[in-house]
Amino acid sequence: MEKILITGGAGFIGSHLCDELIEHGYSVRVLDSLIAQVHGPGAGRPDYLNPQVELVVGDVRDKAKVLEALEGIDAVYHFAARVGVGQSMYEVNEYTDVNNRGTAVLLEALIEKPVKRLVVASSMSIYGEGLYSTVGGSVVEDAARPLSQLRNSNWELELDGELLTPIPTPETKKPCLASVYALSKYDQEVMSLICGKAYNIPTVALRFFNVYGTRQALSNPYTGVLAIFASRYLNDKAPIIFEDGNQKRDFVSVKDVAVACRLALEVEEAAYEVFNIGSGNSYTVWDIAQKLSSTMGVDHLQPIATGEYRVGDIRHCFGDISKAREILGFKPSVALEDGLEELAMWLKDQVAVDSVEQAKSELAARGLTV
Repeated sequence: MEKILITGGAGFIGSHLCDELIEHGYSVRVLDSLIAQVHGPGAGRPDYLNPQVELVVGDVRDKAKVLEALEGIDAVYHFAARVGVGQSMYEVNEYTDVNNRGTAVLLEALIEKPVKRLVVASSMSIYGEGLYSTVGGSVVEDAARPLSQLRNSNWELELDGELLTPIPTPETKKPCLASVYALSKYDQEVMSLICGKAYNIPTVALRFFNVYGTRQALSNPYTGVLAIFASRYLNDKAPIIFEDGNQKRDFVSVKDVAVACRLALEVEEAAYEVFNIGSGNSYTVWDIAQKLSSTMGVDHLQPIATGEYRVGDIRHCFGDISKAREILGFKPSVALEDGLEELAMWLKDQVAVDSVEQAKSELAARGLTV
């Protein structure tokens, strides 16, 4: 496999994957619509996009443009998607149209122009709440928090009055779809695997956890949490955190994610499998905010926990990545401290439009915060 197409490849993760693939001898073409929310109004080719990349500007929902982009392609990474749990809950049509229908258009095009491998970007959001354990060691898959509990600012999960302990979530946990975004990512994943099997296109789904690093869209208030925090810090404002900040997540460097994506292309045994891609570690959101403030030298800006709940959010979810280690040979190599140092160095030359409070108001106006 020599020529690779990445839909959505001019974005954060896709552009890093371009570098990884080119470094390993692949030729790369990107199909990207360069939407304003990610790239800014009237954006052209991003400066950070590898000069060896062939860029085709177009929408994944445009079948003619997709067929054009597929000409001469050996394998496809499907990253094109609208991203944002909160925004998906009121831009329902947009998220469903881009993520679900866009994937359907791509798959129909692949039926006409089959490739040797399809790798689709899925998300940890499909799990909803992660896996939990009782004091006695029983595993709980379907833990949830009723609205009455959230209204009392009782954030942790319980079962029969017993506090549950979050544990690493494996791929075997059944999905629990808590947002339109999560539903759309699961739809992308399942549609791709169904069509891949039907048309003999080896397909791999990668469930990304919280990816961070350089090139994130700092002015997009619905992007990854570290980029949102960075945007606040760059504007001399404290980050805003829902609930109490003690919710746990897995934060993984985009450079490690790019390596995992390449392995999903190259490892034959990965075909028709689903993999968690994370660091294998967990951190509270509050700790992450403080670590970034320290690294950026803005310790005076302490996070603000609002004590509010955002519809579609979950409490704890961090990944069990043993399957990716065993089958893909995936070994995360970027320590959080090193990744944050690199991010902070990049941020020194960046300007961010802080739209966090506007986004928060959008949610509140629709009753999506409690």
